[in-house]
Amino acid sequence: MPTALRRVVRIVRTRGVAGLLAAVLRRAVERLDRHAAAGSRRPELLVRWDDALAVDWTQAAPWQESPRAVVSERLRTAWIMHPPGESSGGHQNIFRFIAYLEAAGHQATIYLYDSFDRAVEPGRVQQMVAASPSYPHVDATFRMYAGAVDRDADVIVATGWETAYPAFRDPSLARRAYFVQDFEPGFYPVGSEHTLAENTYRFGFHGITAGDWLATMLARDYGMRTTSFGFAADTSLYHLTNPAPRDEVFFYARPVTARRGFELGVMALERLVQLRPEVTIHLAGWDVSEYDLQFPHVDHAAMKITQLNDLYNRCGVGLVLSLTNLSLLPLELLAAGVIPVLNEGPNNRLVTGNPFIEYSEPTPAALARRMDEVLSRADLAEHAQAAAASVGGDGWDASGARFVAALEAVARG
Repeated sequence: MPTALRRVVRIVRTRGVAGLLAAVLRRAVERLDRHAAAGSRRPELLVRWDDALAVDWTQAAPWQESPRAVVSERLRTAWIMHPPGESSGGHQNIFRFIAYLEAAGHQATIYLYDSFDRAVEPGRVQQMVAASPSYPHVDATFRMYAGAVDRDADVIVATGWETAYPAFRDPSLARRAYFVQDFEPGFYPVGSEHTLAENTYRFGFHGITAGDWLATMLARDYGMRTTSFGFAADTSLYHLTNPAPRDEVFFYARPVTARRGFELGVMALERLVQLRPEVTIHLAGWDVSEYDLQFPHVDHAAMKITQLNDLYNRCGVGLVLSLTNLSLLPLELLAAGVIPVLNEGPNNRLVTGNPFIEYSEPTPAALARRMDEVLSRADLAEHAQAAAASVGGDGWDASGARFVAALEAVARG
């Protein structure tokens, strides 16, 4: 493995993806300003230093003591979020629910929050989001967050742990909600960022969570008020096109995202190849061409969202490891007739009760056996069709309605 790649992998493992981003940006600053005085920079964090320094969640904030009364039927919501890239599953979900909120007659303004002093232009970000096939259409206006949302906002929505700090500090008396998609302290080793992320669940926000596992845990462990929404799949993107028997394998390979268990998955696939030497294995999610993987495979790297359904319809089983909250992939795979194999745990089972998902203890041998069992089914083609049918219905509409009702309740106290 090249030295540069080893360093990237080491940073991701020890500091997470946010740490990798901070390291890259730090190196860029050092190259541009080699004559800066020694000791002139603070440590980089995903949250702005001043925001983390100012928030004292052990003392009640003005918005908690005297929240504004909502008098209009049309809510004015302020969303604070990290600037999105051209494709991001987390941002896709945020925009999906903003779209449901707007369809219900409410208004949204998006405030972009960045701790690295990058030249972010809200207008260009808005144009990029509108042009991306990965994101639902939203009418919201994009602005940079400069310390305060509009004074007439009814509710401020934090969308990640780093945005919870400016949301807490904001001088508005609007009520606070927290759109929680994963247990973000788990993205970091035990340390400052882990603690800073964990503290946000004690801020007094109402958590609207992706699935019941987060809602249950945050209420139990942090005393947080929570409401959950269910997972679904966009069947316009993911659907069955190949009813024939399939014997290929899909693996969601994200070595830069520790919670997706890349190394464990690679071990499981090595064991699977011992059971099925001729199996075709597809890897997608990240370019893994620099890794010395000990089995034949097809590296699809990071695919466009519009390309995934064709690949899924070639596969009989999909290995998806989720070590924090469940990802959206299992239901998307099911919609395309792929039987997902997941690691056993309440973080996965409490999110969806779909009976076609297969679970396994998280050992390489057990995961490989479960994938082999799926591929060995004599009725796999019929089973795949039934699995695809199980993900029909209203798609995300029921979750969208539940989200809108939850945010309306938060805004009105």
